[in-house]
Amino acid sequence: MSGPHFGSPHTRTRGVLAGIVSLGVLGLPSAIFAQGDDPRGPYVSAFGHLESGSYEDAIREYESILDGNAGATRSRIDLMTALVALGRHEDAIAVGRAAPESQPVANATGEALLRLGRLDEAAQAFREGANGGPFALTAEVNLAELHFMRGDIDEAMERFDRFIDVYNGTDGNLSSRDLIAVGRAVTYLGRNDPGLFQDAIRAFVEAEGTRETQAETYVRQGFLYLDKYDSPSAKTYFEQVLQTNPRHPDALLGLGEALIFDGAPDAAQVIDRLLDVNEDHVRAKALTATRLLRTETYEAARETALEALDINPNSLEALTALAGSYLVEGDLTRFAETRSRALDINPAYASLDIAMAEMSVQTRRYAQAVERASSAVALDPRAWEGWGLLGMNQLRIGQIEDGRASLERAFDGDPYNPWFKNNLDLLDTFERYETHTTEHFELFIHGQEAELLAVYLAPIAEEAFDSLSRRYGMEPELPVRAELFPNSGDFSVRTLGEVGLGALGVSFGRVLVMDSPTARELGEYNWASVFWHELAHTFHLALSDNRVPRWFSEGLAVHEQRQARPGWGHQANIPFLRALKEGRLKAFSELDDGFMRPDYPAQVSFSYLQASLFFQMVEERHGFAAIRSMLAEYATGAATEDLVTRILDTSMDALDDDFADYLDDRFATEMAGLDNDQPLPDPGAGIATWETYVAANPGSLVARMQLATQLFRDERPDAAEEHFEAALEIFPTYSGPDSPHWYLAAIHRDRGDLDLAVASLGRLTDLAESNYAALLQKADLLEELDRPEESAAALDRAVLIWPYDISLHEKLAELHTTNGSFARAATERRAVVSLDPADRAEALYLLARAEFDSGNARSARRSVMGALEIAPNYVEALELLLEIRGSSQ
Repeated sequence: MSGPHFGSPHTRTRGVLAGIVSLGVLGLPSAIFAQGDDPRGPYVSAFGHLESGSYEDAIREYESILDGNAGATRSRIDLMTALVALGRHEDAIAVGRAAPESQPVANATGEALLRLGRLDEAAQAFREGANGGPFALTAEVNLAELHFMRGDIDEAMERFDRFIDVYNGTDGNLSSRDLIAVGRAVTYLGRNDPGLFQDAIRAFVEAEGTRETQAETYVRQGFLYLDKYDSPSAKTYFEQVLQTNPRHPDALLGLGEALIFDGAPDAAQVIDRLLDVNEDHVRAKALTATRLLRTETYEAARETALEALDINPNSLEALTALAGSYLVEGDLTRFAETRSRALDINPAYASLDIAMAEMSVQTRRYAQAVERASSAVALDPRAWEGWGLLGMNQLRIGQIEDGRASLERAFDGDPYNPWFKNNLDLLDTFERYETHTTEHFELFIHGQEAELLAVYLAPIAEEAFDSLSRRYGMEPELPVRAELFPNSGDFSVRTLGEVGLGALGVSFGRVLVMDSPTARELGEYNWASVFWHELAHTFHLALSDNRVPRWFSEGLAVHEQRQARPGWGHQANIPFLRALKEGRLKAFSELDDGFMRPDYPAQVSFSYLQASLFFQMVEERHGFAAIRSMLAEYATGAATEDLVTRILDTSMDALDDDFADYLDDRFATEMAGLDNDQPLPDPGAGIATWETYVAANPGSLVARMQLATQLFRDERPDAAEEHFEAALEIFPTYSGPDSPHWYLAAIHRDRGDLDLAVASLGRLTDLAESNYAALLQKADLLEELDRPEESAAALDRAVLIWPYDISLHEKLAELHTTNGSFARAATERRAVVSLDPADRAEALYLLARAEFDSGNARSARRSVMGALEIAPNYVEALELLLEIRGSSQ
């Protein structure tokens, strides 16, 4: 296009389309009328109904106009538009074919035929419409799009390219409708030259000249912004149209797709509004089917897709949804048949395989996602989204360099995609990471903390691998690659391609990624526990061939955390107990909804705990072999209901009741503590008020805690102790930061009852995996009681929460030395050196001393030489060097 155009995005800089322009007040020009139309009276009224979405009224008035004047071409086209909006496509075709002259309405006839999938007839109508008249360029771009949709890409691109010559050869005299056609053509040309997307926007903006085309220009711009990942701008355009016409089908479709893009829960409501207008809207049905697939409602999804294909048997979107329903259930024969059916329509149709790659990611089948994305780019080498999905999933299965190459190719073709850019930017930082190998792992850790974390992660990783491989009787593909990111944003990008993921870790199977301890605040999480959880997923995915439902794998992973260490994994708290008591937890048969479609935010966390308790119940009653068998059966495509019947010997309904009873029995005392005969006082009420309330309601957990806490703060420990103990009788596993165990430990310590204080802290740390302060205090008290081995054990657990405190490692090294655990003392001295101590020479000397005492003379010599390089006259280091040499001789 001639003249200035919006600049192309630069390499590795995310492109941004031109901003939204203000909407003007437009008139209704007489140029839109064909011979036989009267731009006054009845037409104005009919057009007003069409413009506002009163399609039924518009149809009635346009039919009246045509009854008196069959040659009113503009009225005939508008009538066809109203009929198509309501899904009355056959009626629209009949109206078009009843015209005295077919050519002026041929384009509109072709558009109605296209909605029914009658592709050859539509192409013929578009060819006729392109022969002249005000809709000639619209017919021409429709024909080009039809060629593209049928896989005749070279022919389509050649036709689209002609529109640039059309634009440049008219000296700015194109009509608004012709400018829309130019914008549509240039949008397709953008797949070869991303800078042309800016010119498409320019053409649409120039087209905003008449009321007749205003809604279409806004809708076209909305879809273009959405295609370039800018849903806020897209929604603004769609909403502008819907303010005037709340029933505009294309604007409703666009808004629904934008909300789906955002993951907004009200997307379904918008699509339902569209189906209320046009119950036969094929794309809306295809979107509904895709949404049902995401909620694992496979049969309903398939039925909806088939309904769409009954209307338009050549709908590629509906065929894609149908193919997805077969793929997710493992019916590869019907999937291949449906895919072939789509490729018969469009041999270059990459979008189906792209959608299958995305669906594979949602079901955690990352190798399958690579396979499907590879098929997409084989069909269409310019399917940039396919290249991006290929790259991201190659990264997820550990093919780092191949993934980088695919993402580079994707970004070169589509520099607007933020996910491609974010991943490439993250890959640029990988040179700062180090890889530490163990028997079963590649530990990929940032260089700033690699030396420290590898010391602790390696033994935990191997311990977890040995434990889980024994429990599951198998090993996953090796080596397992574990990536730890010191920045939560980088971890999120590595997982999703964008920041904002609230999780701590993710397993892709052979590759697991997670926050390193420094990515979170002190005491926020236990990184070793999270690692164990994610590695458990690796075994679950391997044993089930990546077919295990999310609820099953997440609940089982938490159950495995509990087997590993006391206090690891999700624990019951008061909000969970309230939800259980009030019936706000999902039934067993609906547990996946608690993860995938929660009714409220906290339900996700509750579902982790609830699912883990299910596996505790199953292992208690049936043994772990039953759980292992269920995982293996998922690999065959078995459904949960079938496994419950065959392996657990019950029905889903019976298991719902049984599990509900199990939870009620387990937490009966705690839930009873939430009962109150009268409303609780205000939390700020004084001690006297709470004492009166507790006297009347002695079983109230909240009241006991409120009174005990206030008495403790009022320095009345004896009175407080009574109520803390009473609270624990109601809720023995209360493990939060305000746990009665914490307060009781303080009371016992202040009295000098150190053994009792240690016991209280021990009960707390056996319930709470991340209470760093409690572990440190427990270690101090144990050391004071001259119990160094137990003190060291407490500090060993603290390191798994926060390994960055030099003083902790120094103290732990001294304790291990006292206990004669010289190898473990050496580990701690090595940690001190890695944390860049103020006196590095002394730290190296102490490390050498511990290494030598543990029998590792070679490492000791290397460390002591490091100390002497810093301080050549370091007497103790020189003496140790002589001692090392003497031992070797």
